[in-house]
Amino acid sequence: MSLYQVILHTDGSCSRNGSETAVGGWCAILICNGHEKVLRGYESHTTNNRMELRAVIEGVRALKKPSSVTVHTDSTYVCTGAANMKKWLRMPQNPHANMDLWSELITVSKEGGHHITFQHVKGHAGDPMNERCDAIARQQSTQTI
Repeated sequence: MSLYQVILHTDGSCSRNGSETAVGGWCAILICNGHEKVLRGYESHTTNNRMELRAVIEGVRALKKPSSVTVHTDSTYVCTGAANMKKWLRMPQNPHANMDLWSELITVSKEGGHHITFQHVKGHAGDPMNERCDAIARQQSTQTI
């Protein structure tokens, strides 16, 4: 079976990062066969890293058919974590931050039959899709909950 080729641009943002009044926003833009889908959302009591991960999870979750996904993210946290997440999940005695989300990403990927690779892009450096995701995520982080 041939997998669909999907590009997933993501970003996360959080105002008042990690505080009781924190509001985080995320954006995921899926591109496949010339079609584009923009996803966005927000959460309270969160962190920027959680929003970066949420963007990837929701982008992958939105895929309806098994796909080969290249995630473009400016998050070093996501890229580094993606390289280590399976190892982390095998080490319950040494929990890492956001294990619930790393586990969710693995589950969504497996259930959908997706193959995911991560491409780090430099943030705030003029990449049009990264700038667009950043603007949407920042806008979402201004929501009133």
